[in-house]
Amino acid sequence: MAVQRVRTRFAPSPTGYLHVGGLRTALYNYLFAKRMNGDFVIRIEDTDQSRKVEDAEKNLIGTLEWAGIIPDESPVHGGNYGPYVQSQRLPIYRDYCTRLLEDKNAYYCFSTSEELEENRQLQLKQGLQPKYNRKWLPEEMGGSMPESEIRKMLDQGAPYVVRMKVPDYVSVWFEDLIRGPVEFDSSTIDDQVLMKSDGFPTYHFASVIDDHLMEFTHIIRGEEWLPSMPKHLLLYEFFGWEPPKFAHLPLLLNADRSKLSKRQGDVAVEDYMRKGFSNEAIVNFVALLGWNEGEGSEQEVFSMDELIGKFSLERVGRAGAVFNVEKLNWLEKQYIKQRPAEQIVSAIKPLLIDELQKKPFEMPEARITSDAYLAKVVDLMRERVNYEHEFVTFSSYFFFEPDSYEAEAIEKRWTPEVPGLLSEFGAVLEAAGDFTAEAIEASLKAFVAPKGLKPAVLIHPLRIVASGVSFGPSLYHMLELLGKDAVLRRLHRGIERIGQG
Repeated sequence: MAVQRVRTRFAPSPTGYLHVGGLRTALYNYLFAKRMNGDFVIRIEDTDQSRKVEDAEKNLIGTLEWAGIIPDESPVHGGNYGPYVQSQRLPIYRDYCTRLLEDKNAYYCFSTSEELEENRQLQLKQGLQPKYNRKWLPEEMGGSMPESEIRKMLDQGAPYVVRMKVPDYVSVWFEDLIRGPVEFDSSTIDDQVLMKSDGFPTYHFASVIDDHLMEFTHIIRGEEWLPSMPKHLLLYEFFGWEPPKFAHLPLLLNADRSKLSKRQGDVAVEDYMRKGFSNEAIVNFVALLGWNEGEGSEQEVFSMDELIGKFSLERVGRAGAVFNVEKLNWLEKQYIKQRPAEQIVSAIKPLLIDELQKKPFEMPEARITSDAYLAKVVDLMRERVNYEHEFVTFSSYFFFEPDSYEAEAIEKRWTPEVPGLLSEFGAVLEAAGDFTAEAIEASLKAFVAPKGLKPAVLIHPLRIVASGVSFGPSLYHMLELLGKDAVLRRLHRGIERIGQG
């Protein structure tokens, strides 16, 4: 017997942004499929048309592709099992609904929303779990509603839904790949709506049909779907289909171990993209929210290829995973430290060119946008930035003359003697033939020594006039990179402007 090719899927609803929990679900499905040399598929579940957001489908797929999660099949990429959007599959669901009705595994329900709410409140007062009271269950299916009354309502065109008939006194059991054996008693299962009055299927109904027809072998999804399992398994049984294997992932939690929510911080992947986090760091971080390589491993930074090679559902835990932003920040720093300079240069150059259109700059554009110059900025600032965009925004003094000077630093470092000393040292720099970091350092020490001063007397003021701030990389290497002309210009302007301030 041939082994079935592994197929997994991520099936988001187009209701807005991609939640980080959704990214993790998609990532685990992707990693598992790729590890098993299988297929990863994106299906859009838009059966709730009232919640559909324009362009959400495009944004969801685009965000996943930005993260490096490229589907083998999707509404964009096509495939042999389409359509991959549920609203385009309505005739399929209607046919299977008819089959359930004919097999007496489903029935028409004409109860109004007012009747349903009244019944719900009554059951709550009685201390019962709210369930449909089966008012419209036909006599031939063990209910009390005559077939003639059902037929009359259909002939009148009365609005209805179709409900599944949950068998009485049965146990529904399955083996979860993460949680082990899980069992449900049918007395706790409601007669779930399968087809809504608008002609669209519910999530539960459409999902089971599509998962079977698209031949998925493994359904990897969040723990919140665990209560839906008995409804889904009964549908597989009604149709005589073998269910796929299921794995339910642990919840994502805030630091206080409450369920991750927007009330306590950002939950959209797009939020972290806007902040400047790289796709490598976000994917690495999300992968570790529930999965680990195992005892004895100290590796925390993984490439996508490494994750594919090492991922297994056996190493996914049952307990909720705490969303620790500090860990994400740490990972981003690791990637910045490791990333080749030329890759960072390619990423930041468009941002710099855009900034150059907005504000005046003193050095030749061809120089400060050259790969060689930018690579040197990267080398100097790699340890000091948190995100790639900060090579431009946090390090703007490498491209633009300071338009302000740090007030606290001036108050602390700008003594009455400083302007005169800077002017004198400026003349030394102007006369110097060599403008390397080593030569600048040697000149500064030789300048202050006969005066009985320490180098710090000039080091801090020089940094302020050159960059506008009191912190940064090695002063001497920064001055070398800026070049003699820019440094002398900034030195004289700084003395003048700070003196006027």
